[in-house]
Order: sequence, then structure tokens, then C-alpha cells
Amino acid sequence: MPKIADIEGTPNKNALKFILKEPLTWGVARSYDNAEAAQNDPLAAALFDIDHVTNVFYIDKWITVTQDGEANWQDLAREVADPIRAAPPASEQSKEIAESANEFIDQLSAEDQKRLEKINIMLDEEVRPYLQHDGGDLHILGLEGNILKIHYQGACGTCPSSITGTLRGIEHMLKSIEPDIQVIAC
Repeated sequence: MPKIADIEGTPNKNALKFILKEPLTWGVARSYDNAEAAQNDPLAAALFDIDHVTNVFYIDKWITVTQDGEANWQDLAREVADPIRAAPPASEQSKEIAESANEFIDQLSAEDQKRLEKINIMLDEEVRPYLQHDGGDLHILGLEGNILKIHYQGACGTCPSSITGTLRGIEHMLKSIEPDIQVIAC
């Protein structure tokens, strides 16, 4: 059962990041925007059973919980801590899911796979560490021609700056390796 090591605020005032002592997954991101999507994930489902929870995102040793802005974080943090502490630690299943997480990549041409690899390297070095520090992340949904489709996760998914400024910054950065690229948040 994961123990909470720390709780951090995020730039999104409606999201808190819980730092854990043990991993919940091994590199597998879990992101849910509603209770229906989380029904097969016991931890996320338990968190959505709590009033005011609107988003759950977790990977490895941290989890971000987003609320609707109507609850007092001091009270809500105590309430969401119980299901987090009761969650099972990472398992072999996490490794299997990680290996099949990006099936769309196999359907890309060899040239597009190389393009995506360069894009991911830049995102891993220049973008994801900052998003993860703030309780979020981004997941690539697809690469079609010059259109890169991404999905913000965790605190970034409901943060107004990620949809505007951060998205433009990512696109501007990626233009240094792909001059015609357009980045779309889905």
C-alpha cells in the first residue's frame, strides 16, 4: 500500500499532486476525465466516488487529483488520501500495458516512426519534465502528415494555460525539427 510522502500544489489551483513512496505503475500513465472512464480502475473509481473529484491522473510514484473548484482542498485532500493509501502497488500488469500503450506507432511508416522518435526525444527532454513537475503530462495520440495530436493529462488537462500558451510553446519548439508541424490538443 503506497504511503504518501508529500502533497504539492500545481499551477492549476484545482489540482493537487500526491507524491508516493512506492510506485502505483511502472511507466504506465492512467488518466481519467470522468467516473465512467474510470470504472475498470479501482483506485480511480474510488476517487471519483468522492464528491467534487473531476479528474484523476497517475503514473509511477505520483497521482494528481483535480476537483471542480467547489471543495476546500484541506478537507478534500484528507478524503482522497484514504483510497490512495489503500491502492495496490505496481504490478507485472503495468509492464504489459506499457508495452502495448502506443499501438498506433506500429502502423506508421518507417519514416514517420523516425519523425515521432525525434519528437518524443524533444518532448521527453524539454516538455514532459515540467508538465510532470506540475502534476500533469501529455500523451501523443497520433501523427498524421504534419499534424501531431496530443492529449494533456492530469493537472494540465484542465489548466487554461496548457491549452493556449503551453500548446503554442510546444509547437514552436517542435518547429525546430519539423518546420511544418501543427500541434493539436485533443
